[in-house]
Amino acid sequence: MSKLSDEVAQLQKKVESANLPNDLLLRVSGNLEEIARLEEDIAARVHIEQMLNYIDLVVSLPWNSRTNDMLDIGRAREILDKNHYGLTPVKEKILEYLSILKLNMNRWQESSNVSITEKQGHVATDAQLSHAILARRAPILCLVGLVGTGKTTLAKSIAQSMGRRFIRIPFGGMSDALDLRGQSRVRPDAEVGLILKGLRFAGSKNPVMLLDEIDRVAEATRGDIMGVLVELLDPEQNQAFTDHYLDYPFDLSEVLFIATANNTTNIATAVLDRLEPIQMPSYSDEEKITIARDYVLPLLMRESGLTNENLSIDPALWPKLVRPLGYDAGIRSLERTINGVCRKIARLIVEGKGKTFHVSEENMKEFIESY
Repeated sequence: MSKLSDEVAQLQKKVESANLPNDLLLRVSGNLEEIARLEEDIAARVHIEQMLNYIDLVVSLPWNSRTNDMLDIGRAREILDKNHYGLTPVKEKILEYLSILKLNMNRWQESSNVSITEKQGHVATDAQLSHAILARRAPILCLVGLVGTGKTTLAKSIAQSMGRRFIRIPFGGMSDALDLRGQSRVRPDAEVGLILKGLRFAGSKNPVMLLDEIDRVAEATRGDIMGVLVELLDPEQNQAFTDHYLDYPFDLSEVLFIATANNTTNIATAVLDRLEPIQMPSYSDEEKITIARDYVLPLLMRESGLTNENLSIDPALWPKLVRPLGYDAGIRSLERTINGVCRKIARLIVEGKGKTFHVSEENMKEFIESY
């Protein structure tokens, strides 16, 4: 058996186990038959490669793969508190959002005697119930705040609290709506869009998908990109989202979308209508000190291979670390400063210049470049 025949045979097995929609299954099966006919035609190699890539995408998409939701409000609160200091108003709104989802699911199960079925006759899973409830409930959360105020990490915590997989789609600087929707396969360099690419990576039909910095798309193509966003966020439209590369409707109604933005000025009205903006507050100096000392420093030390024995920072130094170059609404600058200290300590240890270091006001210039 040739290498190509072996690859076709493997794809055939994946097609049979992928549980594809009937009309898409017919299309893919026809492509496999065409590949078999053209196997010996050298002039058709490029066309064969394109069909193989297409089939590989189709069988890799999560047509029926889901994760079960864990809608435990107590657990969600613990995760939010563990990962984020302060932000009490924001956390309360998120817990309200999850509470409504859980309450509606419980009532739906009770009224249906926990025997809700889909058209195919299968018993609905928790994930399917939650997506149906989410589809009924617009708007979608949009975390609005300055850089470094915790928008992305908060979205990750929501995914963790629900037991869902997490996907981030970056919109900053996006200049073409085809980045989201994919390119037609008539183009030799065509590829699938970021939405389906993310679902393929997650391997789940119901992840939390973060649409990050939706206000920072290129001015020239903002209208087109906002049009795709409307389709993604509207429950009446996202049930049949069509990627140009896949060229077949894919149901996105089970995806939990969360958006972030620095501000809402550049977001189209039609998109804002489908969002619930939640303002992320700026951190005070006291909050930054607590976050840096109890959250950021331990994390960066672990990532750098350091222990508490290797590095300690004098409590009196923290107020100066918070504002090395002036006021910053978030903690990005503070993270960079602490990360720089960790790197210097790691190098000193590796070079054999010591194993225990205490950073204080007296020696801070040795470890902190901004001073």
